[in-house]
Amino acid sequence: MLNVAIESFSYSDREILKDISFQLNKGEHLAVLGESGCGKSTLLHIIYGLLHLEKGVLSWNETPLLGPKHHLIPGEAFIKLVAQEFNIMPFSTVWENVGSHLTRLEEEEDHARIQELLRVVDFVGFEKTMVKHLSGGQKQRVALAKALANTPQLLLLDEPFSNIDTFRKNTLRRNLFAYLKLNGISCITATHDAEEALTYSDRILILKDGSLDRIASPQTLFKSLKTAYQAGFFGDFSELPEKVLFSETASETVRIVLPHQLIPCQSATPLQVVVKKSYFKGSYHLVQSKMKDTIVWFTHSEAIEPETSLYLRYHV
Repeated sequence: MLNVAIESFSYSDREILKDISFQLNKGEHLAVLGESGCGKSTLLHIIYGLLHLEKGVLSWNETPLLGPKHHLIPGEAFIKLVAQEFNIMPFSTVWENVGSHLTRLEEEEDHARIQELLRVVDFVGFEKTMVKHLSGGQKQRVALAKALANTPQLLLLDEPFSNIDTFRKNTLRRNLFAYLKLNGISCITATHDAEEALTYSDRILILKDGSLDRIASPQTLFKSLKTAYQAGFFGDFSELPEKVLFSETASETVRIVLPHQLIPCQSATPLQVVVKKSYFKGSYHLVQSKMKDTIVWFTHSEAIEPETSLYLRYHV
């Protein structure tokens, strides 16, 4: 449904995005991962129509999206953007904010719709509360409900859960992304949260220095991380030569290895390490060790005493 082909986009003389091309199907969820300043928010603003794209093409169902130079009011009616600056009215109630885009011609239908959306964002009971009295996380939930009021075909989310505590965030994400799937609403989420991207997206797009670094399904991406930049989004990792992982006759090629892929073993292997510290992670321990001057991370069910020497085996 959505086709994005960006050759280049610049602010003044500074190029922000270049060489980005992808398609998004109906009901599909694309997560955009990237470090701060890599262009994630700019990408969403271009797609929504807040920024004009000179070098590139955007289309929806083969109809060009022309941007702010061709529309009196920027933004496409069938797309909703929930930005980091919430588009909500502080001196109105939660109910008035969520219902502001509804026709208000059918009072009972509007009432049912607002109640449904407040259940999605877990905010029932706050209907009469003035938005100015809400916390940042609560305002974020109001903005999400408001964006869904008219059932957009494409929802753009820019760090949508950044102000919401972990306890409530988990439930909210499950409810929201299940609701989008149920209603066939396509979604692009710009996020720093790799766990969120793995759990809820259909594909992950990684931006690096404003360019498309990788795009793949969560499963494919996680099982075949190519670079330190890609691996860095998913926590600690090791960079080890294949001859250490397999045999001394293997190549010198360096491979990205995640902690769970290394297992302590009794027999001797080329990968001998000395433990430096164990970090408790709840259901397991993350162990930091060293092989000569190289830091090696692996997981274990128990903490291991510092300066313990042991062998590791590579397990895909």
